[in-house]
Amino acid sequence: MSVTCALVVANIYYNQPLLGEIGRTFGKTESQASLVATVTQLGYTLCMLLVVPLGDKLERKGLILVMQLGAALCMAAAAWAPSFGVLLGASLLIGVCSAVPQLLLPMAAHLAPPADRGRIVGQIMSGLLIGILLSRTVSGYVGAHLGWRTVFGGGAAVMVLLGAVLAWRLPRDQPAFRGTYASLMTSLLTLARTLPLLRRSALIGGFMFAGFSVFWTTLVFLLEGPPFHYGADVAGFFGLIGAVGALAAPLAGRTADTRGSDFAIRIGVGLAVLAYGILFLGNTALAALVVGVILLDVGVQATHIANQTRIFALIPEARSRLNTVYMTAYFIGGALGSLVGGWAWTHARWPGVCAAGLGFVALAFLVSRFYGRAKEAEGTGERTSS
Repeated sequence: MSVTCALVVANIYYNQPLLGEIGRTFGKTESQASLVATVTQLGYTLCMLLVVPLGDKLERKGLILVMQLGAALCMAAAAWAPSFGVLLGASLLIGVCSAVPQLLLPMAAHLAPPADRGRIVGQIMSGLLIGILLSRTVSGYVGAHLGWRTVFGGGAAVMVLLGAVLAWRLPRDQPAFRGTYASLMTSLLTLARTLPLLRRSALIGGFMFAGFSVFWTTLVFLLEGPPFHYGADVAGFFGLIGAVGALAAPLAGRTADTRGSDFAIRIGVGLAVLAYGILFLGNTALAALVVGVILLDVGVQATHIANQTRIFALIPEARSRLNTVYMTAYFIGGALGSLVGGWAWTHARWPGVCAAGLGFVALAFLVSRFYGRAKEAEGTGERTSS
């Protein structure tokens, strides 16, 4: 499950170190090129909202294999794309077909003993997070030496091979939900309306991932300009640095198990604030960028794992739908962060990027501290009385 999460989620992030090259290929500005990252995350969000809830209704293995095939075809279309418009369309569909990890995570949470759920979710998440980060390293290196189209073509081949392995090894898993698709989708609104903890977790995750995406969408623009003058391969290398932080994912899960999710979230938000304070100095200091990348990745991962650990404990039979509500907000935040990051870079360069990222992290802190706690306590009291 961890390897699958890593390889599939990489499809969404291959493009980020390549945005400069893609823009030059099609004669687009940096801000226009960043739309490739934005629409990919929007596609992922659409799949989260419209397809992933089916994990509570349809047999998961078959659904995963269909999505794998779609991802392979869309990656091949991106490699072939003769125009920027075709690339945008393919990127949207890549995002749609790359939400397999969000079907696997609820499965892992279902299989895990309650006392170890945070640790096991953290282990699966470590694969997903390493995929997010190392995808930039691979695509940056390959793109710099063989061109950005080779990255997408190679990704298509990986999806075909992974699909064959999953067809062979992944067990079948039939959920218990027997309602219609309409009732399944309506239940998403019911869950969001009746669970304040779910709403708070979704907002925290969305704002934190927005702060994460602001940095990663614009890093390649910073490194390609003065005083660094690096290529896409060096921008991708920062994914390898960030992967060091992904090793902290199981630790974050254990912290959520032993000290509580709120404690893990406070640590994560604090690390992200510190990261942006250091990243501000990265305008001229490469060492500050390195330290900031590690702190930002650890902080975002800690909050994400803590959020998922506690929402999976709310209603066990609705874990795919709970994950849908949470991850839809999460990737709306990611798409917003990519969009705001491109705008901030165009108008205020690196100081503007850091200010935007820090602003999103500050919103996550305010939500974690103040939003929904009175209603959550009231709901808890009602359930206890019942």
